Order: sequence, then C-alpha cells, then structure tokens
Amino acid sequence: LLSLLLILASSLFLSLPPHLSLSLCHMTDLLYTEKDLVTSLKNYITAEENKLKQVKQWAEKLDVLSAIAMQDPEGFLGNPVNAFKLMKRLNTEWGDLESLVLKDTKEGFISNLTLQRQHFPTDEDQTGAAKALLRLQDTYRLDTNTISTGDLPGVTHKSPMTVEDCFELGKIAYSEVDYYHTELWMEQALKQLDEGEESTVDKVTVLDYLSYAIYQQGDLGRALELTKRLLMLDPEHQRANGNLKYFEFQLINQRKAQAQEAQKAREEGKERRKRLTSDASKKKRFREPVPERKMYEMLCRGEGIKLTPRRQRRLFCRYFDNHGHPKYLLSPVKQEDEWDRPYIVRYHDIISHGEIEKVKELAKPRLRRATISNPITGVLETAPYRISKSAWLTAYEHPMIDQINQRIEDLTGLEMDTAEELQVANYGVGGQYEPHFDFGRKDEPDAFKELGTGNRIATWLFYMSDVAAGGATVFPDVGAAVWPKKGTAVFWYNLFPSGEGDYSTRHAACPVLVGNKWVSNKWIHERGQEFRRPCGLNETA
Repeated sequence: LLSLLLILASSLFLSLPPHLSLSLCHMTDLLYTEKDLVTSLKNYITAEENKLKQVKQWAEKLDVLSAIAMQDPEGFLGNPVNAFKLMKRLNTEWGDLESLVLKDTKEGFISNLTLQRQHFPTDEDQTGAAKALLRLQDTYRLDTNTISTGDLPGVTHKSPMTVEDCFELGKIAYSEVDYYHTELWMEQALKQLDEGEESTVDKVTVLDYLSYAIYQQGDLGRALELTKRLLMLDPEHQRANGNLKYFEFQLINQRKAQAQEAQKAREEGKERRKRLTSDASKKKRFREPVPERKMYEMLCRGEGIKLTPRRQRRLFCRYFDNHGHPKYLLSPVKQEDEWDRPYIVRYHDIISHGEIEKVKELAKPRLRRATISNPITGVLETAPYRISKSAWLTAYEHPMIDQINQRIEDLTGLEMDTAEELQVANYGVGGQYEPHFDFGRKDEPDAFKELGTGNRIATWLFYMSDVAAGGATVFPDVGAAVWPKKGTAVFWYNLFPSGEGDYSTRHAACPVLVGNKWVSNKWIHERGQEFRRPCGLNETA
C-alpha cells in the first residue's frame, strides 16, 4: 500500500512544471488529491475490514461446529448431511477462504493451508458424498425438506442445510445427468430463498437449472412457467429468452399430439376397455414378483418382511454349547433364531467391547476401498455397488484375532485353517453392499480357484457397532431383514450339504442412514469340512 501511495504521489509531482511545484494553487490541488487518496485508503481499509469480518465469522462458526463435532466424531459424521457438508467445506469453501486471504502471506496461514490442501477431499470425494446423500434419499424415501432441516431418524447432531448446500447437491445431480434429483434439490433451494434465507446463490441461477431439469423430464408447461418467472427477475437473460420461445413452440406441438391421441383413444374406446379389462383379470391371476431392487429398498425401510406369525412361532432362543463343547458346557452362549429358510442364527454377547476396539485399532491404518471377486477372472477389484472400506487381519499378527477365529470354529464346528482371513469393514455415509451371493455359482467356476480351498460354505458376520438408522442385512429373495446389534454375530450356510449353492442366501447391506457401521466377517470354505459337515445326498437339503 505504501509503495502504491508513493508511486501515485510521485506521478502527481512529476506531472507539475518544476517552477510551480511548490505554488499555493498547486498545493491546494494536492490537498484534493490527498483527500482522494485518503478516500481510496479508507475504501481499502473498509474492504480489508469486511474481508477480516468474513474470515472472523467463518472462524467463529467453524470453532463452534468443531467443538460440537469433536465431542463425538463418529456420531457427528454418522449424520450423512454432516459428512456431505464436511466434504463440501474442505473441498470448496476452504478454497474460497484461501482465495479471500491469499494476498496476506505474512502470517504463514496461506502456506500452511496450501500444504494441508493436499490432504483435503477432492471433487470426486465431494461428488461421492453427494451421491450417497441422494442414494439415502431414494432408499429411505426421504423428502428434501426432511434432509435439509436435519430431521433424520436417530440424529443426535442436527444440521440444517443452507441454500448453497441444496444448490450444490442439485448441481452435482445435474452434472451426472440426473434431472430427477436436480429438480428436487433446486426446488428446495428455491423454497428456502422464497422463505427469505440469505444466500450468495440467486433465484435466477436456481430457476435456470430448475426449469431445464423439468423440461428434460417432459413437463413443458411447468418449465415454461418457471422460465417466465426467471425473466420477470432478469428480462435480459439470454438463455431464458431463447428457452421461452422454444418451450412455447414445443408445448403447442405437444398439445396437438395429445389431442390427436385423445381422439384416437375415443375412436378405439370399446376395444381398449375390453383389452384393459382382460389385462386386469390376467394381473389378478398372475401377479408379477416384486423387482429385487424394490424389495431390497423395502426391506431396508423395514417393509415387506415375509415372516408370518406361524413361522415366527418356530423360531426360538436358547443357550447353546454346540453339543457339549468343553469351552461352552459350563458357560453356553445365547443363540437366537433369526430366520428359518435359509436358517440364520444370531449369537448374542459373542464379542466384547475390548475385542471390538482392538480389532478396529488393528484395522484402521489399513482400511481401503472394499474389493469383490471378479466372477470371470477371480481377481479382487473395487466395484461401485459395494461402498465401504475394509481391511484383512491375519491370525498370527495378534493373539486376539487367533482367539476370535478359534471361537468361530468352536461354535460352528467348522475348520478355520481353510477359511479366509478376518475381514473388517466400515460403512460410512451411505455405505452399502447391493444384493450379492457370497458363494461362487456354476457360471463362475474359477471364483476361488486361486485360494484352492473350494467354495464358500458358510458366512459368519460380527456386528461391531450399533447403527442409529439403516444398515440392515437383508435377503431380498426371502424377505428377511437382520438389524445390526453391537456385540452380536449372525451365521448361515451358503451351500447345502450336497455342495449346491443356496440361492435364497442372496443378501445385501442396506445404506447407513445415520451412524457408523462396523462389521467383521469370516468366509468359511469347503476344504477341511469333509468330516465336520458330511456331504448330503439330497441336492437342496
């Protein structure tokens, strides 16, 4: 600033004739010049103070938010809105702050921030968090206002969304050519703006996205209304003026086509009614099965469970010692039947809090995006339908892992030497695993060829955390749902005694709506079970 003032002052003095440089009249002119410079300086100071005020407000807001978040980091991030907003802050808003104070390098803040930015989430991470929020919205049928106000089930750290947050979600959906969610979130942003919320995002921008998203979904009439509203706010908006004429033209054509179709329908009315009546009667006789995706989402919401009262009465709780096993003869474990076909049992209080914490401690440094076995090559690879991070723990790296493996062997009676290592998985915001089989089917004979231990005969699954909302393990083919409960484990056979796959064991991990889901599982293989679970002669029994 001082250099700027000196340059300006020098230029003023140099422009004067030498003999008039100290004359009173010119000195008066310099007073006015100085006054202008002071005004400019005050404007600069005001601008700097406003910038500092913005930075201070930002720091105070983040200080309060951090204090709340650090009281229970996992619980705080268990709210998917908080997780999305964290990604958005670190990827976008901190960058904006960096730009705001970029000129001030004296305090070392910028150099520190620039250094830390290499560890910040990327655009891809922010998009992933947004997609997770949209996935939760669809699976659990949540309206945008419920999410925006933070009124999610089981939430302890309520966090409302701003217009900017809603707009960002809509914009990400738009970039993914997802006009359905673009409409939902742009409408929510517009609603909050209409209600008076202050925002850097203006209504014109929101209406521009919203009208186009609605047009892409075929609602020309509403797209036209929104375009007219946009032009009332900004009559010179070039794209909106072009869209207005186009939408009007398309709407006229659409109405003509609808009128022609209506006329044709009236002419063929009797025949059509007969056909509809016939189709309706057929639907009554032959009901189509519910699509797997729809059933999966219904079960995640606690709907569509197919356990009748009669079947429920056949399920029992018991103390289990695995036919007098020495370790459990005097201290049997609590076993509960969860489902009859396929037979799923739950073991209560089967892993302690201390063991859980140790398993998590060992796994955390190694957590990586979960992989699945390619059905053709058998090679492990990441997949978009499994959203979690996992790590593998071997028995020799800590005595506790060996003890846990031995416990599974004692309770199932199955050989663990040929089983896969203990896999630990963490499902964060929107984490899920879509419907899949644990065993290799006949059309993928080389699924576990590299292991050399045969097919996966059974699955043992520890629940190492409670989940506030969502996160169930569901079996869409049979309408079963098993809910996470910390310290318990569930077990089922993937293969019949004959070695044939039990296709009713197709299962999925529902998205975590609120909370943090930790599980660990043991996939048990065929080799070594020849005398522990003798082969059956019946193919499906």
